[in-house]
Formats: sequence, structure tokens, C-alpha cells
Amino acid sequence: MAGKWYLIGFATNAQWFVHRKGSMKMGTAMFTANADGDLDISYASLTSGGSCWRMNSKAKATALPGRFTYKNENRGSENDMRVVEVKYDEYALAHTIKTEGGDTTVVNKLYGRGVDLSADLLEKFKQFSLDTGVLLENIAILPKNAECPAA
Repeated sequence: MAGKWYLIGFATNAQWFVHRKGSMKMGTAMFTANADGDLDISYASLTSGGSCWRMNSKAKATALPGRFTYKNENRGSENDMRVVEVKYDEYALAHTIKTEGGDTTVVNKLYGRGVDLSADLLEKFKQFSLDTGVLLENIAILPKNAECPAA
């Protein structure tokens, strides 16, 4: 997973997404593997106002390959992320179960090495999201966006 990825697809059963879906755009994620197997994740997305929205997480490796846990310090959520499928030079599909204040939600993300993925991969992402309990109207293929300048 190491390196730069574009966040192309986003799907969730979280209530907040209903109101923000229309304003979300493609962003970039940098995954950096540490010697201990953990992942540093940095995400950035250019907002419509021209500022950058950034989020950083340190995902701890678990005994199961491709499974990581991390805490979102801003929201206090516990996150259990699994890299479900990856072709390192093309795409990655991640499934995260978030627990916050007793509520559990699902977040699926489709990453690409470039800003475009095949129609088959987009359909695979949609079907995977439906299979994990996300409603069709809560599955988004994000519009392309300019990148944030390096921090």
C-alpha cells in the first residue's frame, strides 16, 4: 500500500455522509509503511474554497495481514481497517468498521494509483459496498479535483 493513492470511491452508512456527499471531491492519500509494519496515513483534499482539508492517522498492524487499527483523535472513533483487495500498481479497496460512542458504521474506500479506474473496478466497488450494507445512494465516485500543495 505504500506510496501515493487517489481516493476515487467513497461509500458509507454514516449519517453525516448524506449531507456532505455532494461537496466531496477526490483527494490524495500517502501511505508510508514503518519498520514495525504500521502505516502512517496522510490524506489531503482541496476544498471548494481553495483551502486544504488534511487528516493524519497512524494505523497499527495486527496479526492478520492487511488489517490495521487506528483511533481518529478528532472524533474519538476506533477504526478497524482491512485492505480487502489490492493490485499495487492500479487500485486498492479498503473496508473500515468505525465505532464511535456505541455507534458502528462502515466506510469503504476505493483508491487508484491514477485518477481514472476502469468501469469494471468502479462496479466492483459499488457491489462490494452494497454487499457490506451501504445503500446505493451512499456510494460515491468522487469528482476529480486539483491536488493540495505539499504540506
